[in-house]
Amino acid sequence: MAPVAVPGPNLQRLSSNWKKLQESIRKDDASKPQKRKISEDVLQQQHHGVKRRKIKPENLASPKPRDTSQDMAKMKTEWSSATREAPSASLALWAKDNDIPTRDLVAAYGTSLKTTTIPNAHTPGDKINGGLSSAAEAGKYVAIDCEMVGVGPDPDRESALARVSMVDYHGRQLYDSFVQPKELVTDYRTHVSGITPQLLRSARTLGVVQADVAKLLNGKVLVGHALRNDLHALLLGHPQRDIRDTSRHPAFRLLAGGRTPSLKRLAKEVLGVDIQGGEHSSIEDARAAMLLFRREKEGFEREQISKWGPDWRVAAESKNGDMQKAKGKKRKRKVRK
Repeated sequence: MAPVAVPGPNLQRLSSNWKKLQESIRKDDASKPQKRKISEDVLQQQHHGVKRRKIKPENLASPKPRDTSQDMAKMKTEWSSATREAPSASLALWAKDNDIPTRDLVAAYGTSLKTTTIPNAHTPGDKINGGLSSAAEAGKYVAIDCEMVGVGPDPDRESALARVSMVDYHGRQLYDSFVQPKELVTDYRTHVSGITPQLLRSARTLGVVQADVAKLLNGKVLVGHALRNDLHALLLGHPQRDIRDTSRHPAFRLLAGGRTPSLKRLAKEVLGVDIQGGEHSSIEDARAAMLLFRREKEGFEREQISKWGPDWRVAAESKNGDMQKAKGKKRKRKVRK
């Protein structure tokens, strides 16, 4: 039987189909986005036969600075007792001493949150320019605040003392007096200081005020805000160990980002108290400083121990006791004569 012939592949047809397939592949490749070839300069040397991409320093993400705003907000929340309408410093002090909410005091006396005087027998009203108070006795702590006026040809930079106010630990007025500046007053700064030419007509001389204030400061712990300015204006000094300055207290400066905070800001954020809404009252400002000190009293004392050591208080009390004994001996000598 003769073998059956199997037809072979049509080479011409295969060649034609192969060409069509190649053209189709080229068209598909052209329609696709080409991959960017990585140049050799962005590749590191081979490590175990594998090339790694180089990382440039400018492409490294720098660490973000720590955000302290949350810490500040937390501190303000812990301290602040502010309400929609903040009370005066005077009302806040009386409320604290008597452990009574400020709004209950307002309701009891029929007054407002902004009052600086509560009319009762135990708390006499403030006596403006009253000099030394006979109703209150200074304890261990006293607070001071001063008002200034502009003098000379450059009143924005040159200042002179125009009023001094002092209160005790409970905010009771110890002293208040207008002061006659020795220089020519060229700007009374009434919108801030509250001082007018009429008020200074009944002012005491600087020498009289110095003597009165020095008498109250003797052996006391002095509280205030930016006390360096007040003492400089009074031309008086005071032992550094007995100074409690609210403008330099670290915990308060933290609220201002390490800078010196204003008394108004501290009163509002720490105490929830409104002061200096218009003309300043040196009596109110002294009370605000005292209330700030009382709020952070333990912190102030810790700061003193860190500066002067644990025995500073004993040494200070011993010194004050010696001074009192020396005064007693002088008095006895005068009696003998």
